Amino acid sequence: MCFELDSAPPIPTIAGAAISHTDLVLEAADGNRLAGFLASPDRPAGVGMVVFPDVRGLYHFYEELALRFAERGIASLAFDYFGRTAGVEKRGEEFDWMPHVQQTTDDGVQADAHAAVDRLRAEGCGTIFTVGFCFGGRASWIAAASNHGLAGAIGFYGHPTRQGMGADAGSSAADRAAAMTCPVLALQAGIDENITPEANAAFERALADAGVEHELLTYEGSPHSFFDRKYEEHADASADAWRRTLAFVEAHSDWRERS
Repeated sequence: MCFELDSAPPIPTIAGAAISHTDLVLEAADGNRLAGFLASPDRPAGVGMVVFPDVRGLYHFYEELALRFAERGIASLAFDYFGRTAGVEKRGEEFDWMPHVQQTTDDGVQADAHAAVDRLRAEGCGTIFTVGFCFGGRASWIAAASNHGLAGAIGFYGHPTRQGMGADAGSSAADRAAAMTCPVLALQAGIDENITPEANAAFERALADAGVEHELLTYEGSPHSFFDRKYEEHADASADAWRRTLAFVEAHSDWRERS
């Protein structure tokens, strides 16, 4: 998985920010029930963010990330991938996630993501983005080609040319570039044993050939999962990635940073 259980997003908390949060159970169009965590600013938010976790599914790192978005005026909903195989209850450190990853499908993940998008729209968000990490980075880019009506799709160290890890082979994010309907931001690690510079270059070519507005940045010297408060030596890369994430949201919506 990308992050250890004691990891935390490397983002400053805004003390006194007026936000609320709640655990949810969502229902996808195919009847699947899935866990979610919604964090919202107390004043109306016109912009929403769907958070795609890493291979472990929903846990506290992504709940904390949702809170950090909400503190900055963006309603955020992190959702879980394993409702079909593991139910909707919270899980402990002993959770064996890989057998559940192996049963996921791209269609199932995107059906669940659509339920999250619908909930944010019901909360009053007219502009929706996605952000994902590792397994979720790829899934966030796939979401750009999945008819969710997104304003943009952000991925941290997602594999751009690998097919799915689950029950269906699926297709890669690069393969789906022609179907993408929103801008893409890719924030990649320079030291990543699974994602090569050639894979990133192939993704950029596919996006350019498809006419998809995009930016792909590689943080040289930073490892896969660098976006972690424990990695103090990569604090500059994390700060830049967070700044670019917020700037991407601002550039592709009417939202303006309030913090």
